[in-house]
Amino acid sequence: MSFNEQTIKNIAHLARLKFPEADAAKFQSDIDGILNWVEQLQEVDVSGVEPLVSVSPRQSAMRADVVTDGDLQAELMQNAPEALQGFYTVPKMVE
Repeated sequence: MSFNEQTIKNIAHLARLKFPEADAAKFQSDIDGILNWVEQLQEVDVSGVEPLVSVSPRQSAMRADVVTDGDLQAELMQNAPEALQGFYTVPKMVE
């Protein structure tokens, strides 16, 4: 795949990049080089390689998913300046 100068200008416009007109040819050759490199990578045989989730073999530390007792509403309501039916009461902010 090859990019022409107009395509480079269109990409620059979409990315909101500004550069001198003389640099468009340099960017075109740079992008063509990158695309050629990607094409070389696609030629590598990876049929026997498993996909990686992480490059590190370490596992994340996991904790048991245990339900705690919760039910602390009465204790939490002791800190409330005002409460109504078991909920904090706050001043109205939107009129």
